[in-house]
Amino acid sequence: MVSKTAFSRIGRELRDYFLILIGTNITALALIWFLVPNRIAAGGVSGLATIFYHLWSWPISLVILVVNIPLILVYLKIFGAGNGVKTFVGATFLSVAVEFWAKHAGGLTDDPFLAALFGGALAGVGMGLTFRYHGTTGGTDLAAKLVHRFTGLSIGKALYLFDGLVILLAGIVFGGPEAALYAVVALVATGRAIDLVLEGLNYAKAALIISDQAPRIGQRILDELQRGVTSLNGSGLYSGTAKEVLLCVIGRAEEIRLKELVRAEDPRAFMIFTDVREVLGEGFKQF
Repeated sequence: MVSKTAFSRIGRELRDYFLILIGTNITALALIWFLVPNRIAAGGVSGLATIFYHLWSWPISLVILVVNIPLILVYLKIFGAGNGVKTFVGATFLSVAVEFWAKHAGGLTDDPFLAALFGGALAGVGMGLTFRYHGTTGGTDLAAKLVHRFTGLSIGKALYLFDGLVILLAGIVFGGPEAALYAVVALVATGRAIDLVLEGLNYAKAALIISDQAPRIGQRILDELQRGVTSLNGSGLYSGTAKEVLLCVIGRAEEIRLKELVRAEDPRAFMIFTDVREVLGEGFKQF
């Protein structure tokens, strides 16, 4: 019999592949609706495919597939098949989706700024969804990882290098700096949308509280805010005295309540608040 754990694992895998399929279709629509018709090559293999399409009418889906296949094969050979199956699937899904939507959809606007903004954001949503469920769309992501492996150049710098070269080429081919600037707008919008999908809107606050009344403050946080609190051992380097430091993570709307609570117990308490982009665990998002 197949165990419950095995069923759960199969379910997660099927979910991942389904959402990778959705993500690649959204990315393909961003290309067909906005970016390709307006000659916006916002980096990556899709940007390169956009340039080749307008230069020589090469099918976008074919260029994406032809460029991705050797990158994926090298990636699989170096990093192992276990690290590349969903990469292969994501890149293949993207090519198929682009081919499909190229036949069934068309451009939505001829305003290049709107196309860069909305096309970049939509592509970011699709790519973010693909990344979130352990896939990629191939392209410069893989190239950057390979360059990092062989040269030591950071993945982030390698990505900037590849995307920058594609944007520069777009500016040259499409006749001026405006084409490159629109591509930069799209690239920024893509990055922001990817972050939004991966990290969400549910920002939280982390608070560090240093007070002589730490036990009482901690108990009130537990009772009134119903948030967990961790007690850390600290020491003031100037005074040389031991200090108890409280660490807790709260929702943004609870920050004022926490400040008032701490002030009521110890007006001289030292508090540090910082934004937290993602929190996993009880009381927040589950794993």
